[in-house]
Amino acid sequence: MKALVYHGPGQRAWEDAPDPAIKEPTDAIVRIDSSTICGTDLHILKGDVPEVSPGTILGHEAVGTVVEIGSAVTTLEPGDRVLVSCITSCGRCRFCKEGHYGLCTGGGGWIFGHLIDGLQAELARVPFADTSVYKVPEELSDEQVLFLADILPTAYEVGVLNGGVEPGDTVAIVGAGPIGLAAIMTAQLHTPGCIVAIDPNTSRLDKAIEFGADVAIDNSRVDAIARVMALTGGLGADVAIEAVGIPETFELCTDLIRPGGRVANVGVHGCSATLHLEKLWIRDVMITTGLVDTTTTPKLLKLIEAGRLDPTPFATHHFALDDVEEAYDVFGAAAETHALKVVLEAGRVSHDLVERHEVPVTA
Repeated sequence: MKALVYHGPGQRAWEDAPDPAIKEPTDAIVRIDSSTICGTDLHILKGDVPEVSPGTILGHEAVGTVVEIGSAVTTLEPGDRVLVSCITSCGRCRFCKEGHYGLCTGGGGWIFGHLIDGLQAELARVPFADTSVYKVPEELSDEQVLFLADILPTAYEVGVLNGGVEPGDTVAIVGAGPIGLAAIMTAQLHTPGCIVAIDPNTSRLDKAIEFGADVAIDNSRVDAIARVMALTGGLGADVAIEAVGIPETFELCTDLIRPGGRVANVGVHGCSATLHLEKLWIRDVMITTGLVDTTTTPKLLKLIEAGRLDPTPFATHHFALDDVEEAYDVFGAAAETHALKVVLEAGRVSHDLVERHEVPVTA
């Protein structure tokens, strides 16, 4: 098969790779029909995630078709169309039993494109298939559910829920990239009083307004802290969501939060950020961090199915899976290309794979 293989910082290649095979009875093999690229993939390529070994296939978000199952898989059959989540769950360890799938100690958690081969490939091995994929309703397109693999539950759980967004709150979201926009979209489920988007890119701020933000602040031209203070009677935001992953944006969140407020860090940080406890301790500020658990994926899927949530505006660019390297260039230059999320659509799988798995393949 073909796959996008990581060869060290700054190095990637769409190349031949061995077909995945069932290793454990709880595994499934999934043909990838649609995939996408995450900001975390860019962090990996920058060398910010040293646990990723050269030779690893990248990617942790996909919709696909089950082509083979292990002997212990009971809830899936070849031919089932599934969402492959960025998080896998063994279902047995302490953390999985508590619903903290991202902390799984039984071999799950965030492993795709990180600790095992990922999903930017023609085929993928999915461990713990019974507890780690979600069947896709027939009436929904790949594009409607693809972003449930990561950005929507991540923004909702690590941003909105960890931040404790309540009705009437002023929510400041620092960073209007895909995660920030997903936080804007899902924060509205909790009826905040005002959503403030902060970003130095005017095109992303325009998108933030389209996604539901009430106020857009260009912090390359405007003092964002002063503007938020003016909006809140000098108190500051009730909730600040960090959606970038650099020291400056984290520190901005801690500066614009009100006493007793909540800072929810969602961004992936590749270097140290200063925590100004000398200012924060007396202001009763709560700071949360976290990796997504995807416990809300079924709920978000129901909202999409009911027409209450529409993630399709995230898809700004479409590529054939074979053109994944070009897609990386476009996604990595989002400031110029205005890319939010790219959709990688698979073509036909080779005939030997079709015959081996006896699953019909669509173009």
